[in-house]
Amino acid sequence: MKVIFAGGGTAGHINPAIAVAQYISQQEDCTISFCGGTGNLEETLVPRFGYEIDTFPLKGLSRGKSLSAIFHNLSAVMQMQKAVSGCKKVIKKRRPDIVIGTGGYASFPMVLAASQCGVKTAMLEVNAVPGVATKRLAPKVDCVMTTYSETAKLISAKRVEETGTPVRQEIIGCRDRAEKTLFNNPLPTVLTFWGSVGALHMNEKMKDYLAIVARERQFNQVYACGKKYYDDMIAALTENGAVRADNIIVRDYIHDMGNVMGQADLVVCRAGGTINELCAAGMPGVLVPSPFAAENHQERNARVLEKAGAAVVLLEKETTPESLYQTVRELLASNERLKQMGDNAKALAHNDSLSHIYRTVKDIIG
Repeated sequence: MKVIFAGGGTAGHINPAIAVAQYISQQEDCTISFCGGTGNLEETLVPRFGYEIDTFPLKGLSRGKSLSAIFHNLSAVMQMQKAVSGCKKVIKKRRPDIVIGTGGYASFPMVLAASQCGVKTAMLEVNAVPGVATKRLAPKVDCVMTTYSETAKLISAKRVEETGTPVRQEIIGCRDRAEKTLFNNPLPTVLTFWGSVGALHMNEKMKDYLAIVARERQFNQVYACGKKYYDDMIAALTENGAVRADNIIVRDYIHDMGNVMGQADLVVCRAGGTINELCAAGMPGVLVPSPFAAENHQERNARVLEKAGAAVVLLEKETTPESLYQTVRELLASNERLKQMGDNAKALAHNDSLSHIYRTVKDIIG
């Protein structure tokens, strides 16, 4: 089987594709490559797993109505048209049996090119509310694979399969395998990240939050702030003294997520595709949905876990360093509650999603 995965921009679009790619590789002989945007996270992340990647200059559309937004969108459309032509050349060279898009603007040109070239196509949508790329490509592809049943009502597609979200093997059951090596103390550990590229407003709140964590020393904190914010974060923590605390680790990005998440007692994060990893790991969470996510889909994702008793939801505009710290402390004070939240999260996991996706892909190819 020859497969091209298309998508990127954030780890939420990349990691599900890597999970499926690894699973397919375990099932049969195959040739797998990726396609995404030049300068995006996929350009550095995908090669770490040994896959080739073709990239093209791309940028997402602006939702603004200003003159600068109009010029931005004109430029984005021109780049997209060039990328579609470039993708057709890649298809001619790689001759895939199927192209699988995983969402985001970086998936659009390759999936569109494949559909125009008569190549089998599929989209994988991990959010309850489909993104713009998925909505526009859904009528053109052979199948849309979803995590949530309600997603089918929001798209026009030839075929929809509720497969669940694929999760990397390193995440599944990571809490049962991890050895406590991050900190040399008996304190509970909290893992926090705001998506693969970080978040400006939450990073500002985290500076004071980490100062409290360092001062009170009630738990350990691992924090991934995003590459472009790392230097600024370290400078701020140097100024307030938190950088010297032995119960705080700050990274720009967490490449060994299975190991780090496995050592955590609680995860504080956004509510994109990451929530599926929380479920697969059986991890209790505090979710702060991004207020900038399209159609507020992150809050809708988060409410699913909240309703199931697997997570506590905080809105960004209402979250302060002090309130976030207090929420974390209250949860860590009850091992019984944390265990119940973890069990509730695990009950939401789609344990057969990878095999379901693989069967669906084989069926599409025929």
